[in-house]
Amino acid sequence: MGAGPRARRARPSDLRAVARAGLAGLATTAIGITTTLALGAWLGRRLGVRRDAALLVSLGTAICGGSAIAAAAPALDADSDDTAVALATVFLLNGVALVAFPVVGQALGMAPERFGLWAALAIHDTSSVVGAALAFGGPAALATATVAKLARSLWIAPVTALLRAGRRTRGRAAIPVAPFGFLVAAALGTFVAPLHAAAPAIAAGSRRLLVAALVLVGAGLSRRALRTAGARPLLLGALLWVAVGALTLAAIEGGLLP
Repeated sequence: MGAGPRARRARPSDLRAVARAGLAGLATTAIGITTTLALGAWLGRRLGVRRDAALLVSLGTAICGGSAIAAAAPALDADSDDTAVALATVFLLNGVALVAFPVVGQALGMAPERFGLWAALAIHDTSSVVGAALAFGGPAALATATVAKLARSLWIAPVTALLRAGRRTRGRAAIPVAPFGFLVAAALGTFVAPLHAAAPAIAAGSRRLLVAALVLVGAGLSRRALRTAGARPLLLGALLWVAVGALTLAAIEGGLLP
């Protein structure tokens, strides 16, 4: 379920670092996403969760939270209630992750690079990954978490295209603007020499905006969406999230994901 062995040494403002992180972990990322989707489908059937709601929750867990759900919902022609269920589930779990992950990481005495990779693989949204890394402390944790998560989020496009082809729907997958916007910014910071000095300041500002975005999105969730989520989709999301978190933590601490 990894994002690559070199993710932990990467600078988040360097496009080459993102490319290395994505390519180095190509096989393990594909296995991790496939395993998460399969486990989510099985749990969804067991819990009696509607198919599209279960699939969207699984996609949010496997790739990049709300960004993956927003991109996949049109491709699946998903019902608006199913989409609201999935979004409410992942955003609630994002809030838990912001508090729980730094506590667990510090209790286990995790190295900053390992914590950053774990956060990137097991927390849903990029903004929450950044927030957890900032709470844990250390530039190494933040750099690893940012690069690994953004490299993983690039899987939104091919996965949603495959889902659309499998469903044979007419809907189009939404374009995930944030990851590709980051790539443009990273490319400018990497290859345009006058921007090299400004790259750290731009990266710091973008991190603050990501954390602020999570707060705004959470504030925009309606009471109806939270009521619609109900117990079963929330239970599915929580069980799947705990399973992914435990498996990735075991793999990282066991040296399977360096």
